[in-house]
Amino acid sequence: MPVRPSPAVRRAATGDESPVARTRRARRTYRALLDRYPYAHCELDFETPLQLLVATVLSAQTTDVMVNTVTPTLFSRWPTAEALAAADRAELEAVLRPTGFFRAKTNSVITLAQAVVERYGGEVPGRLEDLVTLPGVGRKTANVVLGNAFGVPGITVDTHFGRLVRRWGWTQETDPVKVEADVAAIIPKSDWTMLSHVVIFHGRRTCFARKPACGACPVTRWCPAYGEGETDPEKAAKLLKFELAPGAVLPDPPPGPLPDDA
Repeated sequence: MPVRPSPAVRRAATGDESPVARTRRARRTYRALLDRYPYAHCELDFETPLQLLVATVLSAQTTDVMVNTVTPTLFSRWPTAEALAAADRAELEAVLRPTGFFRAKTNSVITLAQAVVERYGGEVPGRLEDLVTLPGVGRKTANVVLGNAFGVPGITVDTHFGRLVRRWGWTQETDPVKVEADVAAIIPKSDWTMLSHVVIFHGRRTCFARKPACGACPVTRWCPAYGEGETDPEKAAKLLKFELAPGAVLPDPPPGPLPDDA
């Protein structure tokens, strides 16, 4: 059975919590999520910083699973920044069509690749201040690349991350840069990248926007929003989900509890 949060935790959502208490609660939440998703990782397939940079740009308005279906063809046909910068627009549009908004994404990829070639000799830079100067690259994309391709700690404030840390009362901010700053102040830097992974995993699999599976959640005792979703453990377990590419097999262990798990 999930553990209900204390009255003090419930008040945390209104900001009625000391900074020390918030920090302790946030770190306990992180540790519980790490226990739940020790295998959490970037769900975009990549082999090089360039591949991850491009895949992250393509992930806008679509799923990582969908991006992963087109990137093998994309990077086989255009394996370098130089090749992408000189890509035939019609050919690239045909490859990117399944991701949606393919004309805009084609333009973004070509423009991005041209900038990488012209400014950095075809190599993706490994510093935040350089990455964010590239067209179409904000702090979220830059932190994804830094944390996963370069091993530089970074907090990825995507839709799931921002939604969950506000739901947990870690921040009241809606601006991603301010959210990042608030979370960075309470979680050690060495944990930033893995924190991003486990929070995003949790947002995709358990803590949904409309009906979170509260009864199947490992962090209820530290969550001021407990009760917004289904609290019955059996009913909540049936809500759990995950993304799996067509034809793919489940890894061992699987990416989060499955609906049929006890």
